[in-house]
Amino acid sequence: MESKSLLVINPNSTVSITESLRPLAENLCSPNVLYLHPFLTSITFFTGPANSPRSINNDDDAMSSAVACLPSLIPLLGHHDGFLVACYSRHPLVWQLKSHTDKPVIGIFESSITLALHLLRREDEKFGIVSTGLVWESLLSIGVNEAFGFGVGSSMMCFAGVETTGLNATDLHDSPAEVRQRMTDATKRLLNKGVKVVCLGCAGMAGMDRIVRDACVQELGEEKGQGVRVVDGIKSGLVMLEGLVKVV
Repeated sequence: MESKSLLVINPNSTVSITESLRPLAENLCSPNVLYLHPFLTSITFFTGPANSPRSINNDDDAMSSAVACLPSLIPLLGHHDGFLVACYSRHPLVWQLKSHTDKPVIGIFESSITLALHLLRREDEKFGIVSTGLVWESLLSIGVNEAFGFGVGSSMMCFAGVETTGLNATDLHDSPAEVRQRMTDATKRLLNKGVKVVCLGCAGMAGMDRIVRDACVQELGEEKGQGVRVVDGIKSGLVMLEGLVKVV
């Protein structure tokens, strides 16, 4: 079978965020994990140019990053088989890139909430999102409902909402103790809403699922805490994208 190439796109200009994604992707291909076939899938990374925002903290930043990145991405479309936009938002690059190629393009936001929906085991179970700045509580809530076709004023019964840490994406690796505490507090607020699936709502949170898991165990005890599912958008996005490039 012919090897497939996936391009992971970090639309902000912070190289350290891109580099934080690399170990996670490589681990998916390791013999001990093998979510992705190491001989049939290669993964390349793209970081936004210097005129892209260092951190995407609202819809305006997302649009600015799309404007900055698109001219550099269009020439790469012929070199890869699938594209993952690694920004946890309804990022305009997803649809913009789709307008330039028939190859699969997905965002980590869309892949994450889709997987979360599939992980719910009963009709009355809920999922929620842990994210960064306060503005994302409304933006991501609107995004979830729009993604699944709910109109203004409507909401999904299985979506419990978004809890935030008050940090930006670029803050997530600066002060580990503070980041852990804020993510723990946000996770516990979601658990108090009855969620059974927690989505990591920022690309900069990639690999931080252990913090969420520990918070679940602290709040619910070992058995129930281990039963909460944690969704990493980079993991879900890469696995979903690999599947798509095989069937499209």
